[in-house]
Amino acid sequence: MKVIPIRTASSARIDLPPPPAAGLPLLDTRGRSVRDLRISVTDRCNFRCVYCMPREVFDKDYPFLPRGQLLSFEEILRVARLFVARGVRKIRITGGEPLLRKDIERLVEMLAALDGVELTLTTNGVLLPRLAKKLRDAGLHRVTVSLDALDDATFRRMNDADYPVERVLEGIAAARDAGFEGIKVNMVVKRGTNDQDIEAMAQHFRGSGNILRFIEFMDVGSSNGWKMDEVLPSREVIARIDRLFPLEPIDPNYEGEVAERWRYKDGSGEVGVISSVTQAFCGTCTRIRLSTEGKLYTCLFAQQGHDLRQLLREGADDGQLDAAIAHVWQQRDDHYSEIRTAATAKAHKIEMSYIGG
Repeated sequence: MKVIPIRTASSARIDLPPPPAAGLPLLDTRGRSVRDLRISVTDRCNFRCVYCMPREVFDKDYPFLPRGQLLSFEEILRVARLFVARGVRKIRITGGEPLLRKDIERLVEMLAALDGVELTLTTNGVLLPRLAKKLRDAGLHRVTVSLDALDDATFRRMNDADYPVERVLEGIAAARDAGFEGIKVNMVVKRGTNDQDIEAMAQHFRGSGNILRFIEFMDVGSSNGWKMDEVLPSREVIARIDRLFPLEPIDPNYEGEVAERWRYKDGSGEVGVISSVTQAFCGTCTRIRLSTEGKLYTCLFAQQGHDLRQLLREGADDGQLDAAIAHVWQQRDDHYSEIRTAATAKAHKIEMSYIGG
């Protein structure tokens, strides 16, 4: 029987069996299927957000990846096509800041040609005035924009790169003008830092057609100084908004959706909350992440990945790549948020800027 080698980040060799039947859905050890592929296209960002790329760690001497180590667009497409054949129905382009990747609209056009896939992109928004129309014309379906405060001073402190709120709001407007609908706006809520802006954010985006989502401050990576007392539970976020603008719960859009959805009772839109810390949703997680330089990560809180770039660049055929992908997912047992403790929170984990959110 022919075996196929794949190396993990720790360089341990795994001998794989022959590829399973092409096209069969993949299930991990907990019966979860793979439905969502998140692709990081750069480890660089023009922000230095305190919960993601704190400046004291990611300074001017930080060893960002050289261009030759990044997956090419053709390599990304090849991997994505195999995942789609295995049941992936949603692809999200992330970073770092994905709009910093040169000619990103070309990758969008390539991925948009895959059948039956929703193609989305997450961005801090400041480059959207220049790129939104190109992305829309290339076939991007939806945009998610990160915005952590409306108060300008608070926002500048959080992005730590002196970008004003207005630059992000201009990006959201540019996306809307380019034809994107249902733009999602993500706010990471850190107690004592920006939680005073929750009501202002709700009021600003209510009735706008945009969907505001509040994300609990998470212990992603090892550099953000995460502390449990800085987590504001999502139930408190909903309670605070509900006091001003009454809410009612609504059903998820699809199985495995991470955001719990609420709509305004007066019909002026909806908000969502993502509660990885206080209401773990590991049991329905269908996501896998492809890093900038071609490693697969089966959890946002992973400690190591599995190298596909070596296979890609050593001439592996599609059957060998498919076998590697299948092996990684079928061995998956991740449920970090269900077992989180003070000790696990301090463990070394891959930085969010490296594999996307």
